[in-house]
Amino acid sequence: MSSEVFSYRSLVHAVSGAVGSVTAMTVFFPLDTARLRLQVDENRKAKSTPAILAEIVKEEGLLAPYRGWFPVICSLCCSNFVYFYCFHSLKASWLKGNQSAPSTDLIIGIAAGVVNVLVTTPLWVVNTRLKLQGSKFRNADIRPTNYSGILDAFVQIIRDEGVGALWNGTFPSLLLVLNPAIQFMIYEGLKRQLRRGVPRELSSAEVFIIGAVAKAVATTVTYPLQTIQSILRFGQFNESTYESKLLSSLRIIKCLLVNRARKYGMLGLFKGLEAKLLQTVLTAALMFLLYEKISSCTFRVMGLSNNHYKKH
Repeated sequence: MSSEVFSYRSLVHAVSGAVGSVTAMTVFFPLDTARLRLQVDENRKAKSTPAILAEIVKEEGLLAPYRGWFPVICSLCCSNFVYFYCFHSLKASWLKGNQSAPSTDLIIGIAAGVVNVLVTTPLWVVNTRLKLQGSKFRNADIRPTNYSGILDAFVQIIRDEGVGALWNGTFPSLLLVLNPAIQFMIYEGLKRQLRRGVPRELSSAEVFIIGAVAKAVATTVTYPLQTIQSILRFGQFNESTYESKLLSSLRIIKCLLVNRARKYGMLGLFKGLEAKLLQTVLTAALMFLLYEKISSCTFRVMGLSNNHYKKH
């Protein structure tokens, strides 16, 4: 068990996944900026992604779509390293060389997601706030923040809101472990179908397409919870509208979902989905492509290429 958890194979998967995700996110980062702005700024009208980006550039400057890039990249690198490491080490320990199945991939994906959420949520809370700092919002109720960097954001949040604020949005994040779990289940399942039992390296086009399909399905299914997660991480939701300050996380999520649906209709729960799909599908497809190529080359150098394919 310990040899599978602490192995070079798991480390290669983790590093490959982290490098692939950081590169892909950097390429498509402006799309994520548009998505986050639509989710958090309730008074901003839902428009096409190019229109939102044009507004941001016009009002806030040419580099505004890349605001908060560094903390996001740091968080994403840590998050994907943890997720890929946990997923592949748990998978190796469970399967012990046997063929995987969709249900197995889903369960392992959920377990890896839970570990990832508990470890990396503080980083995501900080990067959400840094990314939105200095933005021009249509919603006058949003309070401005003044963080000088990642460490200063940690200090101010702990000082002003308490340590618990660093885990804002943890409950919806735990529910959202279904997103990467569904994504990996579909991705691994499509890989097995394409190989049809023959150990081979998939082409770049095959990897890109199945990565895109897997992420599109996972994102659409879980998007309303992703919106609530962003609002909670930003820390700007108005708690005074609730009956008690001691409401459970589940009650808060329910209230936010119901209030948003009442105010904007059911489509309000999917505000920004176009920008999210455009960004996340392209980012995931490119990430999986880079991940497969990096890990494949590394395993080939280590003389483990055939074994690598058979275990998947």
